[in-house]
Amino acid sequence: MHSSHLLLEEPIRMTSILEPSKSSFFPALTKIVGTLGPKSRSIDALSGCLKAGMSVARFDFSWGDADYHQETLDNLKVAVKSTKKLCAVMLDTVGPELQVINKSEKAISLKADGLVTLTPRQDREASSEVLPINFNGLAKAVKKGDTIFVGQYLFTGSETTSVWLEVDEVKGDDVICLSRNAATLAGALFTLHASQVHIDLPTLTEKDKEVISTWGVQNKIDFLSLSYCRHAEDVRQTREMLKKLGDLSQTQIFAKIENVEGLTHFDEILQEADGIILSRGNLGIDLPPEKVFLFQKAALYKCNMAGKPAVLTRVVDSMTDNLRPTRAEATDVANAVLDGSDAILLGAETLRGLYPVETISTVGRICAEAEKVFNQDLYFKKTVKYVGEPMTHLESIASSAVRAAIKVKASVIICFTSSGRAARLISKYRPTMPVISVVIPRVKTNQLKWSFSGAFEARQSLIVRGLFPMLADPRHPAESTSATNESVLKVALDHGKQAGVIKSHDRVVVCQKVGDASVVKIIELED
Repeated sequence: MHSSHLLLEEPIRMTSILEPSKSSFFPALTKIVGTLGPKSRSIDALSGCLKAGMSVARFDFSWGDADYHQETLDNLKVAVKSTKKLCAVMLDTVGPELQVINKSEKAISLKADGLVTLTPRQDREASSEVLPINFNGLAKAVKKGDTIFVGQYLFTGSETTSVWLEVDEVKGDDVICLSRNAATLAGALFTLHASQVHIDLPTLTEKDKEVISTWGVQNKIDFLSLSYCRHAEDVRQTREMLKKLGDLSQTQIFAKIENVEGLTHFDEILQEADGIILSRGNLGIDLPPEKVFLFQKAALYKCNMAGKPAVLTRVVDSMTDNLRPTRAEATDVANAVLDGSDAILLGAETLRGLYPVETISTVGRICAEAEKVFNQDLYFKKTVKYVGEPMTHLESIASSAVRAAIKVKASVIICFTSSGRAARLISKYRPTMPVISVVIPRVKTNQLKWSFSGAFEARQSLIVRGLFPMLADPRHPAESTSATNESVLKVALDHGKQAGVIKSHDRVVVCQKVGDASVVKIIELED
């Protein structure tokens, strides 16, 4: 697997590109988040998605009610059991999302250079002249010349399903706009995005709070995707709320950067959040097109250096209706991996797309190919230089483990961890081989009952590049005598052998705590 690592900077035989890739148990080190919806909620479809490589399921509450999503999640649990593939759960909040309400659900045709009025009066019927919206303050927020986009669930960038409006006049609470292109809007809800305009609404709406404290608590969600995150304070307030909900105190918060306001406060947000989602759909509209790539590269670099997972959205829109991505999309996925993305998030492609399973496997295959030419050596040096000296104890162990694994051409790194932090730090140095993170459960008590932690930590590594979790037997503590560690190690090695990532005579790097000391050891397997 690892001798096949090429570098794009080295001379490459063009015919070698055509050689078929070897299939491996882990389809790619880069993870795939799938948004579940009408086309991906049956047990069969979900089993297909899991087998194809989806490791996080996203539930988007900007449509569908709690019962609908609960039914989907129940099906997912059945699929997880039958496929024996772990899957984490992400709840995506609605946030201050502006929507056009089309009660009749009749298609609305808008003509180029025609006038259309956006009104907060929701009793009005949506038509090509009037579009009722769910926000009273738009007239106060915009001015003549501002840009507003209206489109189906996610702007696909296709001119026929989203319309580009320019504010012509503000009249009372109504906003009169000029349509820049012809489009047909179909469905009951369209998203409205006012470009580079501050929308005076809370980041966590009352509806969001209700969903988190009911559906979220009931299902012990692993990740909360905080839509339209604009300030570090948004993350802090959300974390306070989760702490009060007890069961969700371990839920990780991923800040979703969707507009220029979030971009401006990116550094502070990154410090507070557990991870970042670069929502390129809205950002791609808020930013001039020529600046999108720059933001992507800069943001991914910052996330990588902070050792926090970065997730990229909107990569293969065209696969919503087609079996193959466009050439630009295929290149875009690969570039996301080369830029340092931990995971790729699929939205409309799996939610309402015709080919959810094929989309996941196609994206997985592209990621796996890109990983082969990822310049790990350069990345490693850059990261070590950025971290500087003296390194923290854990950081030094993690970077040494990765360096050793690459030098001895190890087939896997096995890391024992109870909080998941050690494994995430190893991933930060982007090893070229999979990392099996053996999560050792910890016993907790609240004076009334005993409980084990560990399942949360195991599932939360399903969004981190290269980490593949395995939950150990709780009778084996993470820091203990060498005897108990040897037995857990044997279980981990057997797991690796079954998965096909470890063969006899392979070398394996093991990272573990023995007493107060952290140890990195290299073992060579016998027959």
